[in-house]
Amino acid sequence: MADLLHKPLLDIEEQPRTSKKTPRVASLDVFRGLCVFLMMLVDYGGAIVPIIAHSPWNGLHLADFVMPFFLFTAGVSLALVYKRVPNRIEATRKAVLRAVELFLLGVILQGGYFHGINFLTYGVDMKRIRWLGILQRISIGYIFAALCEIWLSCRSRRDVSFLKSYYWHWGAAFSLSAIYWGLLYGLYVPDWQFEMSNATSSVFPTNHSYVYMLTQVKCSVRGDLGPACNSAGMIDRYVLGIDHLYKKPVYRNLKECNMSTNGQVPESAPSWCHAPFDPEGVLSSITAAVACIIGLQYGHSLAHLQDHKQRMQNWILFSLSLLLVGLLLAVVGDPVNKSLYTFGYMLITCASAGITYSAIYLLVDVYGYRCLTFALEWMGKHSLSIFVLITSNLAVIAIQGFYWKAPENNLIQWIVTRFVRR
Repeated sequence: MADLLHKPLLDIEEQPRTSKKTPRVASLDVFRGLCVFLMMLVDYGGAIVPIIAHSPWNGLHLADFVMPFFLFTAGVSLALVYKRVPNRIEATRKAVLRAVELFLLGVILQGGYFHGINFLTYGVDMKRIRWLGILQRISIGYIFAALCEIWLSCRSRRDVSFLKSYYWHWGAAFSLSAIYWGLLYGLYVPDWQFEMSNATSSVFPTNHSYVYMLTQVKCSVRGDLGPACNSAGMIDRYVLGIDHLYKKPVYRNLKECNMSTNGQVPESAPSWCHAPFDPEGVLSSITAAVACIIGLQYGHSLAHLQDHKQRMQNWILFSLSLLLVGLLLAVVGDPVNKSLYTFGYMLITCASAGITYSAIYLLVDVYGYRCLTFALEWMGKHSLSIFVLITSNLAVIAIQGFYWKAPENNLIQWIVTRFVRR
């Protein structure tokens, strides 16, 4: 094992001069494929096995690791892409263009244009389009980490230290964290109101027409981290507009909301249970960007160190440090919350991503067991295409298109009636 750990891995410095493409790191593709697999598992399996679906508010379920893992792999990849930056202006232009493309694709996929497998309609009301989502969040983290790597890298030493070699990166991360904490705990949240519709409530008759009623939420607090009166939701209501937020937030699965199996909230539930809330909102995108910068630091070891053992030591030590700090924050009162993307949640999930990637790296790049992870590696190489197919429901609709004798006798309908709506 010692020989394997000290064996160099081909990286960007060693690629042939005739090759214009950056050599792919197999473990990174496998890890990205794992992210895609987990996304599909929790999206389709969460309705059948609720314990793997997103935690309603505080806490960690399997689904809550998917977004941080995507941000982690984006950060690692950036360290390889921008290992050498001969022209910072051109590199910035390409990074901004890439981020804009991801953002716009996310708006198309999750803004409301695709209405699901039960509706034969298309298009989206621009007054109620959702502006933020998964790809939008990745694009935000991507551009922050890319700009750090392009403009704030000044490594002059041959060794790679997480803290000493890229101190400007950490300065940016600490500044973003200070802004997040200041806004999360410092902003005063007044009482607010919204229009409640029959789409998410049992207050109105369940027909195809939409009826709206003005509803008020009592707050008048500062530093509250509950689903009703947190400053993250307030910022989104002011910046994005309440009509542009996610209409079915996961906190409706809390006991207080008592949501029914068809997704409706009873009249007796607190008023905030009927309100929209975006888990990929403006404020929580700040700590998501910090998570991407942390992934960038893992990528530096991959880009600049040639020794397997050094890489593994750096990653494990750094991951355990992040995990310890994250758990400490959770103990002292900073909740582990995906919807708010709290600092403790960010550190714990980044540490989990680092440990998971280290294990994959050891298996794939050190020991060479690529045959065991071939499917995940393929998924990682085509992750964006798979994401589009899954998020837009195109794959599900294609399967649903085949039926036996009658349109309702299809595989998707059978799964939904047999396992989801039991």
